[in-house]
Amino acid sequence: MSRTLRTTVAAALTTAIMTLPAHAGDVSYGYETVDGVEIFYREAGDPANPAIVLLHGFPSSSHQYRQLLDDLSDEYYLIAPDYPGFGASGFPSSEEYEYTFDNIADTVEGFLEQKGVNQFSMYIQDYGAPVGFRLATANPEKIDGLIIQNGNAYDEGINREVWAPILHLWENGRDAELEQTLIDNVFSVGGLRWQYTHGTRNPDGINPDNWLLDHQAMSRPGMHDVQISLFYDYRTNVAKYAEWQAYMRTHQPPHWWSGQRMMPTSPCPVPKAICVISRTSTTTFSTPVTLLLKKTAI
Repeated sequence: MSRTLRTTVAAALTTAIMTLPAHAGDVSYGYETVDGVEIFYREAGDPANPAIVLLHGFPSSSHQYRQLLDDLSDEYYLIAPDYPGFGASGFPSSEEYEYTFDNIADTVEGFLEQKGVNQFSMYIQDYGAPVGFRLATANPEKIDGLIIQNGNAYDEGINREVWAPILHLWENGRDAELEQTLIDNVFSVGGLRWQYTHGTRNPDGINPDNWLLDHQAMSRPGMHDVQISLFYDYRTNVAKYAEWQAYMRTHQPPHWWSGQRMMPTSPCPVPKAICVISRTSTTTFSTPVTLLLKKTAI
């Protein structure tokens, strides 16, 4: 994929995002260049207030937090970056950027340092969990609290039936036939829709703009290879579970863990954890999380 095409696509996505109205929360948008990669971000609220870093999951971007930014900005400073290759951030080729969770975490850490965000809580969802846990274990003194949604740090959270193709990938390496199966089933419009609607009580209430925007981003030349590289690299997260569990036991940051299917349900996975046994769609974060944060100091 040429640099010109990547820049053009990123600019088009940014234009689409920036034309969305900023409501009462007065959300603003910007870029920060980190080690040569342009990182797009959304932010809202007064930087003097307690900070919350919002780390997105697959297959979305900071777009998934648009309502939460609006709802919490009266009491918190919120900042939500897009990872390289996601959302409106730069999309360097695999030759220019190593798409691994270690490297993404390093990029996010550099981004936060450049923005001067040195003390914060984190809202980490899906891919945001392995990125966020890397930040937390490297800098435990910076973490005020964790809100974890559908993020995993336990072997029990790996559903071997659902994860069968990914487990095969880990055990056998990259395989063209398997990769095509993943492309056809995961990166299709139907596959991306499933990410938002599966298991929800009211799938018809979820805006299809979510998966249609994701599909547009996922359809960029070279993106399927990047995403499969991350599927393969996800095995490095499993290898770190014991380290992340030790961090939780040792430092015991205030935290809430939402997503019954992604963690042991009984007993709570960490002492003093408040386990919210419910599954909240990434498109409807604002109501339950707003109530939780506004009623409970993090």
